[in-house]
Amino acid sequence: MLEEITTNARQIQEQLLGEILSKNAETEYLQGFLHGQTDKQLFKKNVPIVTYDDIKPYIDRIANGKASFDILLVEPLIGFSLTAGTAGGQPKLIPITAESANVTEALDLPETLLLKAPPPSGYWHRNSSEELLQQQSPKTNHFGLSIYRHFGDLSQVGKRMELLYAKPEVETPSGLKASAVTTRAFKESSFQAILPKLYTSPYETIFCPDTKQSTYCQLLFGLIQRDEVVVIGSIFAATVLRGIKFIENNWRELCSNIKTGKISDWITDSGCRKAASLILKPNPKLADLLEDICSCKSWEGIVRKLWPKTKYIGTVCTGAMLQFTAELEFYCGGLPLVSGIYACSEGAIAINMEPLSKPSDVSYTILPNTVYYEFLPIKEDCVTDSQNQVQLNTSRHKDTETVDLVNVKPGQCYEILVTSPTGLYRYRVEDIIKVTGFHNNTPQFQFVGRQNVALGVDMERTSEADILKAVAEAKALLDLLGLILTEYTSYGDTSSTPGHYVIFWEIKPKEGNNNNNVGKELDPKVMEECCSKMEDSLHFTYRMYRKENIIAALEIRVVKQGAFEALLDYFVSNGASLSQYKTPICIKTKEALNILDSRVIAKFFSPRTPIQDN
Repeated sequence: MLEEITTNARQIQEQLLGEILSKNAETEYLQGFLHGQTDKQLFKKNVPIVTYDDIKPYIDRIANGKASFDILLVEPLIGFSLTAGTAGGQPKLIPITAESANVTEALDLPETLLLKAPPPSGYWHRNSSEELLQQQSPKTNHFGLSIYRHFGDLSQVGKRMELLYAKPEVETPSGLKASAVTTRAFKESSFQAILPKLYTSPYETIFCPDTKQSTYCQLLFGLIQRDEVVVIGSIFAATVLRGIKFIENNWRELCSNIKTGKISDWITDSGCRKAASLILKPNPKLADLLEDICSCKSWEGIVRKLWPKTKYIGTVCTGAMLQFTAELEFYCGGLPLVSGIYACSEGAIAINMEPLSKPSDVSYTILPNTVYYEFLPIKEDCVTDSQNQVQLNTSRHKDTETVDLVNVKPGQCYEILVTSPTGLYRYRVEDIIKVTGFHNNTPQFQFVGRQNVALGVDMERTSEADILKAVAEAKALLDLLGLILTEYTSYGDTSSTPGHYVIFWEIKPKEGNNNNNVGKELDPKVMEECCSKMEDSLHFTYRMYRKENIIAALEIRVVKQGAFEALLDYFVSNGASLSQYKTPICIKTKEALNILDSRVIAKFFSPRTPIQDN
């Protein structure tokens, strides 16, 4: 089936757009541009390219119950997907229908669920010479088959220790509920049916409203079932890493619970305590074994030691998550980091057909039968450096024509537009991708970054990819100090003239887990060179502005341990789903900035202007 849909990508895309337009041509939104017509060229000529802010008034009218549902689409809505809100500052409401909910839930979960749960009935559009057919889905999906090819049927030999979190639903004035995609999927009976057999986390822990209690219990039950665990993961690499570090900071208490068979008193959630009463029994032998493992001087390779049967780490490690791969590799001791899926709430979906690729080498294959794609060319072609990190200038040609799915060019960077069955028309997802090739007639790509996530203190604009590359270059110098960069973010400080870039770093020693003395261990010369190394790695405009003193010296602010955990707590308390949370590459809000600034333990500035091109 994958061969068929990727070979017939052009026909499937054309027919999918035709279906969407013919079904929704009379809606208030499209009627204003197309006047009931469904011609593709007229659609591209008359319907504007939009961002969420452009269509938010329409969605707000639906959510507030002040208009009928056929403003954007004819098919009845069953609710809204709630985005994380870490990129743009506020969660977005994306309309969902019964069919789109099935499709997104099947592919926007941790990749682990894909191996057992088939895509929904009617999901795969099948093309023939006579008509576009809708066929019952296969019993396995293509990414699942790829994993099976490398590891066999792991569901028959063990469980998956996944950190999974559900976020409470929000009811809008219209009565329609908004929730994270994962929350909606976790509530499905099909997921609950496979949970006890395939996962170490009980249902009650996933839905615990207190994230700390949830994390503690999920890790505790994962350790108790260590001999059954064959896969470890979560949606994003940052969450997996937080889980490992949580054990690093709390292993003595976890071992005490296992030894006595009693859960800590501070775990007050009734669901978690109920789950513990069924799983937690006194086991001094296991507790002593775990204590011996965790009390070692270095935690390098600790995941293999704690869960010796683990085959791979299943989590998204691409894009902004690349920053976490070095530390994950340190902890995981050579276990493959498998990035299975590219998916977003707006409906764009792609799969990794080579799951054992290194995170920096991963290319996703677009599924052409979920949404209609257009692509906005980026002004400058992507350039890939020796570390396979993508650099780009995210300005695009003004008034450029969009490119259809099958006509994109390898090596070129694009911004994704989608037209979906859920009422999004020529919608800017704001993801930047680099096309790496084709599988049959369907493009494959690397995820580069977000269009609107960038630093700028004057006329220059620094992309997410630029920041990722610069940090990758600089953090290598920490090896000289025996330190590891665990998390970072950035901020454009314009409180003084000229403005300058601020990079927040959270650092820990390679040996041991005591971060209290990190500030004293930092060699000012090495840290200043880190600042300079970052500046040398940034784009031409930045370096030119620095030389002309239009931008002041880059600053690294080292924060104490737990600062980024506090940042996470802030975003979650403001509505972000823990399952979907990604540390923002750039800080946008004053509140988030204050959280980090209040935890700064050392500051360093670049002592020189960056190296200029000849």
